[in-house]
Amino acid sequence: MIRRLFIANRGEIAVRIIRTARRLGITSILAVSAADASAAPARLADECAPIGPGAVSQSYLSIDRLVRAAREAQADALHPGYGFLSENAAFARAVAAAGIRFVGPDPSSLEDMGDKLRARQLAVEAGLPVVPGGEASDASALLALASSVGYPLLLKAVAGGGGRGMKRVDRREDLNGQLQLAMAEAQASFGDPRIYLERFIARGRHVEVQLLGDAQRVVHLGTRDCSIQRRFQKLVEEAPAPGLPAAVLEQLTAAAVKLAERLHYRGAGTVEFLLDAATLQFYFLEMNARIQVEHPVTEVVTGIDLVEQQLLIADDQPLTLNQQCVRLQGHAIEVRINAEDWRRGFSPSPGRVTAARWPAGRGIRVDSHVGDGSMIPPFYDSLMGKLIVSGANREQAIERLRAALAVLELTGVSTTTELHRRIARDPRFVQGGVDTRFFEGLSLV
Repeated sequence: MIRRLFIANRGEIAVRIIRTARRLGITSILAVSAADASAAPARLADECAPIGPGAVSQSYLSIDRLVRAAREAQADALHPGYGFLSENAAFARAVAAAGIRFVGPDPSSLEDMGDKLRARQLAVEAGLPVVPGGEASDASALLALASSVGYPLLLKAVAGGGGRGMKRVDRREDLNGQLQLAMAEAQASFGDPRIYLERFIARGRHVEVQLLGDAQRVVHLGTRDCSIQRRFQKLVEEAPAPGLPAAVLEQLTAAAVKLAERLHYRGAGTVEFLLDAATLQFYFLEMNARIQVEHPVTEVVTGIDLVEQQLLIADDQPLTLNQQCVRLQGHAIEVRINAEDWRRGFSPSPGRVTAARWPAGRGIRVDSHVGDGSMIPPFYDSLMGKLIVSGANREQAIERLRAALAVLELTGVSTTTELHRRIARDPRFVQGGVDTRFFEGLSLV
């Protein structure tokens, strides 16, 4: 039985995990860098474990420091959250070698899904369609493959995720320059410069399926739509994905379950698909073997605590859920509030939050670690919090989103609040079913 949980993360996801741990009677031990020692998660956790200075390489990305801190805290389980080392197989193995349960998939699943080419191959073997493309060993082979696939195309990092190492190429003469940029970014972000390419779907929707598995059974918790993105970074997510025929939804969820079953998957995971908005043909993109930033919208429409399910599975308990008992009710929308100046190229805006007024009320949930006086350090992701709204239907959810954004106030740093107000009023968003080009038609003036 898990009694002492080490949380190897920070920010809003740390708060999220602490709250579920407290409800389950589990002691929370939070890893804290020097930059986070006085932040809200550190005050909320039962115990704190210092792991080094603010720089991520010496704290949240240091396997040795994290494992040593977890062992010294006598933790019997470790939750990696998302980002940082959450999908790092070496980290999962080091945690297990220390006699601590890793709250996540088996290292073999992390390796299979972390290598995007290996994931593509496993998807093909499971019968899932993939976007035409592949890896090439050198520049000349890549050029030949690009000619075969056709332009526009996307370059992607083999070890990538979160939009890093991803570049769009519209013309043959741009390929080499974009390839060098993609390789450099992949090396800097993942320590692996390998790149592969895929055909670019002009009117694509980003639709994903939430899964839970215990290595014996897999259930899905419906779909999410994450098509509103900027430079492949998600801005708005909603559940379920709007405007899709029941037959397409059934095919998507069945394909995701099939892949997870082939992996004998344990834990929470998300299979992401690119859906051609014109033809409704879908293609496997990747599987994220961790909890997602956007998991709250699924929790809202299903009533299922995904962090609790992760902890139960890590405790070797079989899934108590079956597919028949998963019921989707209403609609939920999440917007990410970042400390960024969206009028100036989304440049980061670290600093002190002088005032924080988060909305509250029926159908409103806020996942955040930011309040009056909070510091936004320059070392980490700029996410300040997530505003999640829900309603009996999508129309009511949008009404509540607009009302919540109208009263949301964060001062002292630049934020994306006003950007989301514009998105919530955009007729294309109101209609639903937008593709990933949505941001290109949004006025930033």
